[in-house]
Amino acid sequence: MAKDRLDKVLGNFGLGSRSDVKKEIHQGLVKVNGIVTKDPGFKVSLADEVTYYEETLIRKEFYYFMMNKAPDCITATEDPREKTVMDYLTERHQNMNLFPVGRLDKETEGLLLFTTDGTLAHYYTSPKHFVEKEYYAEISDPVTNEDILSFEKGIVLDDGYKTLPAKLAIPDPNKPNVVTVWLKEGKYRQIRRMFQSLGKEVVYLKRMKMGNLELDPTLTLGCYRELTLAEETLLKEKTPIIQ
Repeated sequence: MAKDRLDKVLGNFGLGSRSDVKKEIHQGLVKVNGIVTKDPGFKVSLADEVTYYEETLIRKEFYYFMMNKAPDCITATEDPREKTVMDYLTERHQNMNLFPVGRLDKETEGLLLFTTDGTLAHYYTSPKHFVEKEYYAEISDPVTNEDILSFEKGIVLDDGYKTLPAKLAIPDPNKPNVVTVWLKEGKYRQIRRMFQSLGKEVVYLKRMKMGNLELDPTLTLGCYRELTLAEETLLKEKTPIIQ
């Protein structure tokens, strides 16, 4: 089992800079398996119990969080002008090296995954793996069966790119402006541009699902939480490079 320096473990848990946590270790504020450990270089594994002040740290190899993204921020780790999704994280979580998986447009709401797992993030964002994403959308004009067929064939966007076949459905025939969209690629503002090519505008867009992972309906806008173990399993299902 791999072992890391104690100061690195605390730093990766978002508890401060390496120099900050070294001071706290030297001050006897950290225990390993119930024993005060004052050596920042002491090697610990995931099997070791680490206590910081009186908090026992729940440590994992990788961390996974879901957010219900609000429509007032961009999907980036930092930006000199715009509010980013990272601004919604607590200071500790901002310091954990979490990063968003893929992107949602500024005005788009819904499921956004954060992780420290670069392998999983690559799988979910690489175009060659075709991970399906599901969206709820409200459209300016009624959606027709012709639109559904156009999505199935692929739509030529404003830059000449023809999208991969996508699925479009009208869950309630009495509400032809409200649709569900399934995509297996993620070009810039793709759903909005697909409807623009059909002469319609997306007035509201929310991502509901990524692969097998569904947005928690109880999460309010801008809120986030760590995935449950069951959700982590769903996230990694059919992901051969991770299993």
